[in-house]
Amino acid sequence: MSFARVALLAMAFVAVAAFSPFSSAGSEKVALSVAIDGAIGPASTRQLEEALDVAAKRDVAVLILQLDTPGGLVTSMREMIADILASPVPVIGYVAPAGGHAASAGTYILYATHVAAMAPGTNLGAATPVEIGGLPSLPGGDKGDQKDQGDQKGQGDQKGQDGRPAGDAMMAKVTNDAVALIRSLAELRGRNGDWGEKAVREAASLSANAALQEHVIDFVAHDTTELLQLADGRTVDVAGKKQVLATKGLPVETLEPGWFIRLLSVITDPNIAVILMLVGVYGIVFEFTSPGAVAPGVIGTICLVLGLYALNLLPINYTGLALMLLGIAFLIIEAINPTVVLGVSGVAAFLFGAAMLLRVEGPGFAMSWAVIGPAAALTLGLALLTGTYVWAARKNPPRVGGEAMRGLPVEILDWQGGEGHVLALGERWRARADEPIAAGDSVEVTDISDLVLTVRRRDAARNGARQ
Repeated sequence: MSFARVALLAMAFVAVAAFSPFSSAGSEKVALSVAIDGAIGPASTRQLEEALDVAAKRDVAVLILQLDTPGGLVTSMREMIADILASPVPVIGYVAPAGGHAASAGTYILYATHVAAMAPGTNLGAATPVEIGGLPSLPGGDKGDQKDQGDQKGQGDQKGQDGRPAGDAMMAKVTNDAVALIRSLAELRGRNGDWGEKAVREAASLSANAALQEHVIDFVAHDTTELLQLADGRTVDVAGKKQVLATKGLPVETLEPGWFIRLLSVITDPNIAVILMLVGVYGIVFEFTSPGAVAPGVIGTICLVLGLYALNLLPINYTGLALMLLGIAFLIIEAINPTVVLGVSGVAAFLFGAAMLLRVEGPGFAMSWAVIGPAAALTLGLALLTGTYVWAARKNPPRVGGEAMRGLPVEILDWQGGEGHVLALGERWRARADEPIAAGDSVEVTDISDLVLTVRRRDAARNGARQ
């Protein structure tokens, strides 16, 4: 047999092995893992969306969604739930590590996953919605806890919605909507809907073992190896199709968040977004007042764009944003033309706008007086300081140019008729006068035109002032 035939047979064998359904390389499955650590927000939504996209493209066996969150924005939570329900890849929700929790929005997300599990020493629950925007929380106070306590008290005193104060009407609608959501997820996944409603209405919480007994989760697992072993053989509904999980012994690959997701997690904090806007506005203003500095304009533009982009991702009230921008404009005008009234009005508009900025709130996404108050005070102080220097500069005599030479005493070097030369500021100047002047007279500058000084006797100037 010739060498060419041997080579052809070898290539054919490799091709058959590569495309054979029994090929280990083609049939090997993996489990991807993505960790949501922290408040649920736009960054979490983007992270889960990218993870599901990678899982679908690689056709992995399962995606492990590891949760350790205090909750977050309702809008982001609903987007994540929609992504999980539409995913072609089974999603295993796993509350871990020990000491972690899936509170508030995390409970809804765990209910939405195809398989729900928890590590020992974790908890979930306290899913009462806290989403009505309002005044920033006071330093040392937890606004979310105060709202939860108020909601529980209101629920204990009421009977249905009859007799509810007008201020609680919106909260009742939000709570009922949340109950309907968690019940629908419980029905879809075959979990305890009654406890889900209790978690919403009464902010109830459960430990891992209690959640297993209440049929809120499917099992308790110490690590991902045990998690995949216990999930093996379960039948789940994936995008409307029944699928039996084959997860035992699968290798686990962890998807780390990229730089863009890490950046989003920082700038989508509303307090950081507001500070970025302030830095951006004042950087651009400084660039306009001092053209050619370059750095303030570049840094200011970047900060302003980042701040506006972050606010665009958040559920904001545009009236609040307009008030904040109006307040900043007033403070800029105060710095240029001090009036005090504009400065106080600017701070008031800025604070009211900050209080109204967020249309909905959640853990990790609330305006705080500890940030907004000092920012407003610093902005007002900067405006007043700048205004003071501007006002003082207007009162001071000019130091350069023709205006600075008016009233300057000069020495006559030579004079003939109505013109001659004088010594001014150490330089020889041409000069003229509209009155008789002789060498040795004490004269001063009254005007300058085309590098020619107009002078007069200083005694005549004093006499004119007396008259």
